[in-house]
Amino acid sequence: MSLMSILISLLIGAVSGWIAGIIMNSSGGLIKNIILGIVGGFVGGFIFNLLQLSINGYVGTIVTSVVGACVVIFVARIIGR
Repeated sequence: MSLMSILISLLIGAVSGWIAGIIMNSSGGLIKNIILGIVGGFVGGFIFNLLQLSINGYVGTIVTSVVGACVVIFVARIIGR
C-alpha cells in the first residue's frame, strides 16, 4: 500500500466520520472522526454486502463509510446507556 493510498483512506475516513457525526449529532475531534470513518467503512461494507448493494468510486466509498459510521454511533449509544 503506497503512502498516497494511505493518505486518501485517512481523508475519506475523516470526511465520512465528520459527516456521520453531523448526521447523528455527535461531537468529536479529527482523530475520532478518522477512526469512526474507518470503522464505519468496514461496517458499511459488511452491511452493503449483506444487502447486495454496490456503489463505486470515492463518493460510493464515502456513502458506505457514512452509513457504517452512523450504525457504529447508534450501537455505541445503545450500549452506553
